[in-house]
Amino acid sequence: MTKTAAEMEERPSFVKSLESALGTTWPTLWRAKAAASEISSSLEQGLRDRTDGDATLVVFGSLARGEWTEKSDVDWTLLLDGQTYPEQIDTVEEIRSWIDERYRVPGREGTFGRLSFSHDLVHRIGGRDDSNANLTQRILLLLESIPIGRQDAYDRVLRALLERYITEDFGWVVSKRPSYVPRFLLNDIARYWRTVAVDFAYKRRDRSGDGWALRTAKLRLSRKLTFAAGLVACFRCSLLPDLYPDFEGLPSGERASIAVHELQEFLRLTPLEMLAWAYLHFETLTAAATDVFGSYDGFLELLDGDGRERLSGLKHDEAVDDETFQHARWLGRAFQGGLNALFLEPHQGFFQLTRTYGVF
Repeated sequence: MTKTAAEMEERPSFVKSLESALGTTWPTLWRAKAAASEISSSLEQGLRDRTDGDATLVVFGSLARGEWTEKSDVDWTLLLDGQTYPEQIDTVEEIRSWIDERYRVPGREGTFGRLSFSHDLVHRIGGRDDSNANLTQRILLLLESIPIGRQDAYDRVLRALLERYITEDFGWVVSKRPSYVPRFLLNDIARYWRTVAVDFAYKRRDRSGDGWALRTAKLRLSRKLTFAAGLVACFRCSLLPDLYPDFEGLPSGERASIAVHELQEFLRLTPLEMLAWAYLHFETLTAAATDVFGSYDGFLELLDGDGRERLSGLKHDEAVDDETFQHARWLGRAFQGGLNALFLEPHQGFFQLTRTYGVF
C-alpha cells in the first residue's frame, strides 16, 4: 500500500496528535493540506485514465508533502516499470498539456515533467551513471511522492528500491552488534541533501542571484524537512526489535523483509507526519516540537501571501534590511533549533544514533 491522496486524508494524523498534545494550533498547515488534497483529487479525476499497470503518474514537492500554497507548482513524472511503447511519449505530452493549462510548470532543471524509468532509479545508485536528476527523483520518490491513478508501477519500484538498500547493505545483514539503521539508504539520503546544498550555490551563481532568497528559505525549511524526515525513517529502524520481539532471532532474509515492509509503510507518511511521529515518540521534546512546527506553519504562511513574490525578486544588497527576508531567516533558525534538540542534543532524541551514523 502507498500514500494515495485519499489515504492521506483517512489515516490518523501524527501532526494532529502532536498539535493536541501541545495545546496549540497550526492553521496554515491544515489550510495547505486541504488545498493539496483538492489539487490531488483534481489530478486524479483528470488524469487517472493516463495510467496503467506499467505506468504511474507520480507527483512530488509541496503537493506530495501536503503543503500546497498560492503559486505552488506541480512537479510530476510518468514512472514506467515495464515495456516501453512509442505511444507513451504521447501520454507524457497529454499529461503536460493538461497540467500546464491549470498549474505552474515544474522548474527549469528538467528533473520533472517527463518520463522516468524504473531501471535507472533502481539499478543506477551511485557510479558515473547516477545523475543529479536520477538521485533527486529516487530519494524524493521515497520521501515525498504520491501516485495519481493506478499505482502498480509505483508500488513495485518503491519496494525494489528498498530491497536494494536493505539486502545489499552487508553491515545491516551480518552485523553482530546491530542497531538496524540502514546505512546504504541513510548515505544516499545524506548524499541527496548535500547535492541540494551544493546546487543551491551553483544556481545562485548560474542565475546571477535571481530567486536566491526564496531558494534560501526553502533550503532552510522545506528541503531540510525532507532530509530530516529521511533521517527519522532510517533511525526508526532501530526500533524493529521492539516492534517484533523475535526479530533478532529470525534469519537475515526474514529480517530484511520486515525492514522493507516497515520502511515502505512509514514512508507512506508525509515528511511532516514522519517528524511529528518522532516528537511524539520522545515526549520530553515538547519545546523543540513547538519550534519546528510553529516555524514551519509560519513558513507556509509566508509562501501563501506576498512573501513568495517578495523573496523571489529580492536582490542581495536588499536582504540585510528586508523584513520578509529577515523573518524567513528567523523561521529557519527556529526550525533548526527544534531539529537540533531531536538529533544533536546529548541524552535525548536521536542523539546517540546521530553521533554513530550521522557523520561517519
